[in-house]
Amino acid sequence: DDDIFSSAFCENSEKLINVHLFALAANYYSLSNLGVCTPLEDVLEGLKGDSERATGIKPDEFMNNKKSHEVQVMSELVDSIANYCGIKQVIDIGSGKGYLSSFLSMQYNLKVYGIDSSSSNTNGAHERNRKLKKHWRAYQSRGRENLKSQSLERANDRPVESEIKCKTINEELLNNASSLENQDQVITQDLIPSCGFTEMAIPETNTETEADLVTGTQSHETKLSEEVLPILNVLPADVAEDFSSSHYNCGELCEEEKVQRKMTSLKTKARKSTESNLYFPLTSCITAETELKDIITDLEDCMMVGLHTCGDLAANTLRIFTAKPEIKAVCSVGCCYHLLSEQFENQEEYHDQVWGFPMCQYLKDEGWCCGRNARMSACLALERVAVGQMLPTESLFYRAVLQVIVEEIYGVTKSDRHVGKTFSKSSSFIDYVRRSLKKLELDDSKLPDSCIMDYYEKYKHRMSELEAFNMLKVVLAPCIEVLILLDRLCYLKEQ
Repeated sequence: DDDIFSSAFCENSEKLINVHLFALAANYYSLSNLGVCTPLEDVLEGLKGDSERATGIKPDEFMNNKKSHEVQVMSELVDSIANYCGIKQVIDIGSGKGYLSSFLSMQYNLKVYGIDSSSSNTNGAHERNRKLKKHWRAYQSRGRENLKSQSLERANDRPVESEIKCKTINEELLNNASSLENQDQVITQDLIPSCGFTEMAIPETNTETEADLVTGTQSHETKLSEEVLPILNVLPADVAEDFSSSHYNCGELCEEEKVQRKMTSLKTKARKSTESNLYFPLTSCITAETELKDIITDLEDCMMVGLHTCGDLAANTLRIFTAKPEIKAVCSVGCCYHLLSEQFENQEEYHDQVWGFPMCQYLKDEGWCCGRNARMSACLALERVAVGQMLPTESLFYRAVLQVIVEEIYGVTKSDRHVGKTFSKSSSFIDYVRRSLKKLELDDSKLPDSCIMDYYEKYKHRMSELEAFNMLKVVLAPCIEVLILLDRLCYLKEQ
């Protein structure tokens, strides 16, 4: 009952008088308590059904822990949706340096177009792919060591057999590991299906029998990949050189070996007949009116994804999804709500503009407005504060006192310029103020150090008050975020 929470504020002054009740109300109206969320595990279970989940290498060596976690969780969900919809093409909106894009292509064999408006980000994605190729040799060396150690272990455990008519591919690779030691060649996915490259497209000129043979070798190859070289799963196909059958120093070949060699040759040709790279970084600015076919010439049934779609990009992603029949699914994780454009934030009329908030007709009819301060608060993470990663109270205090100085000394109440991350570069409050004034293009010569410190001492006792206020913002953050997210969900429902 909403009336329970109304007494948190004074009827006359509208000031907060019951903090505990305010916190309970904020929790009550948070996303987790509204009954509209499905746990990720249930979503994956529903999408995958009885099929087993793919296992792979964690990308920790290429990104920090936070990014690694996000990319792994997002990739598994995207792959599950793509499989459910029967599509292999993915468009990553706001792809940045390509962390998600490259992992989707490497780990799940999806054809990914990463689109970012920043050319420096696109160039960074290309550079990251280049670095991955350098890492390949290190993985190759480690893979060989794994082969040798497993070969010794199996040799010790394997009983002596009087007659062995045909070696399996697995044993052949193990026994030849030492001969590979001095070669600058790479075991490719043709022999060891890395990164999910176990299903290769066979050219139309091949016979049905050959295609059936490829299917027949799937389970054996997959088992080999899991048991022998799991470390190679993280790398893309196009970094590998062809490892031809001529490198084997074998005598007579048994029938099974001949079949395996033939399949290796067929799949090598198949790979070369298609695109050698499954990840394509593109530089382009995406709006609600963007025609994807102008950017992607071979556009087909696909899904659109976005990890950290900042500001209006999240809203535009959903609008493109509803407008383009080729896009069968969307998986979007928005951020930077303070960058959203709001239709009712300013009273000026812009009839032709497409707004980031609100999206749904219900909130439009209500003329709903959050305001930048509320949207900024929505970015705060209650979970992070709950586990002890507190708000940067001192930097917030510096910023608050600076605003008082700018208003009282310089008469500036609004500026298009930003202070940015000045606090981390400053040695003291005086240094912070002077650096900030230069960024704001204000003359700091008229402000002596003593005056700056007077302001600091005047408001120092209110630092705990500021901290309490910001903690209340953190408590309220999930409510503001849920308003933005439900607005997007309602928009999709309306379509």
